[in-house]
Amino acid sequence: MATIIYILVFIIFALIAFSVMQIKLAGIKVKDFWSFIEANQLLDELYIFAQRKNKISPQEEIVFLMEAEKVFKAFEKVPDMLWEEEYQKYREVLDKYRDIKMVRWASN
Repeated sequence: MATIIYILVFIIFALIAFSVMQIKLAGIKVKDFWSFIEANQLLDELYIFAQRKNKISPQEEIVFLMEAEKVFKAFEKVPDMLWEEEYQKYREVLDKYRDIKMVRWASN
């Protein structure tokens, strides 16, 4: 029984090491890849927020801008082919980001 557990633990560590090696071979830092994974989840939330057509408060605008900048920075650190499927969401969030920036700039 203990032998089976040791074999399973070894397999798990081997898979993790293989994944890390593949990420590094792709020229990506593991930290950047992890931030990309987190930013991808945040992108989904921002995409839903960007779909709203009604007026948002200035506080919501600031939060949206800060969170969108985090997403943009994380996506810049990984190759484009990793997030081709998310391009439409990225573009929607970027458009909303630009719109908010322009409105805030025009009001100042």
